[in-house]
Amino acid sequence: MRVICVDDERLLAEDTAAMCRALDRVDEAVAFTRAKDALRFLEGARADVALLDIDMPGMSGMELAAIIREKWPDTAIIFLTGYSQYALDAFEMHASGYLLKPVGADKLAAELAHAARLRPPRTGRVEARTFGNFDLLVDGRPLTFRQAKCKELLAYLIDRRGASVTRREAFAVLWEDRLYDRPMQKQFDVIIRSLRATLTDSGVGEIFELGNAAMRVRPERLSCDAWRWLEGDREAADAFLGEYMSNYSWARQTESAMALRD
Repeated sequence: MRVICVDDERLLAEDTAAMCRALDRVDEAVAFTRAKDALRFLEGARADVALLDIDMPGMSGMELAAIIREKWPDTAIIFLTGYSQYALDAFEMHASGYLLKPVGADKLAAELAHAARLRPPRTGRVEARTFGNFDLLVDGRPLTFRQAKCKELLAYLIDRRGASVTRREAFAVLWEDRLYDRPMQKQFDVIIRSLRATLTDSGVGEIFELGNAAMRVRPERLSCDAWRWLEGDREAADAFLGEYMSNYSWARQTESAMALRD
């Protein structure tokens, strides 16, 4: 999930963002000291949760929350304040959470987990198309990835049909003969975070599951032409013309197995 932290005290905003980034469920956390800067950010990048200080000069947290509620209703609001008397106002705003400063890491993690559970379910259909070149369609439109390796990583996970894949295994497939040393591990971490952020921004983050040691796609959350073909679906069988994820060399093994079975 992506989180924004807005507090006119820079140190508090940055500390809160740092606590968020330490959590597995958070892909990105950005700190702001001015409400207008946060709004400018939201115009170009959706946030799943907004952590807002209430008592701020200029535009208060309540005023900022009202704008966010109107423009981005799916963004959960969690208020941070040093004053308990704002609790009723937060309730009337239908905030997801309310934390008194100083904010502890455990309570912050609990509030973010609660906000995640309250997120509205995904609407629309997610479909992986693997016959020919690979694409992931969300509501019928191909998803654009920030880096080519992000798309390739997702393609490989779909090829594994929900089986867990370790980081080292996925790296070996995507980079073949490259050494899995510390610099490349960091680069791969960037790819994984970027993939999570892209899926989350598109409202389909639930198709990707990431643990401490492994990752996978969740087959129950998406459709795939190759999976339907394996299940004997007639329409999928007619669509398969012998090409499978043609843009990736590692997919040749699966393609050959499918051709023999066809």
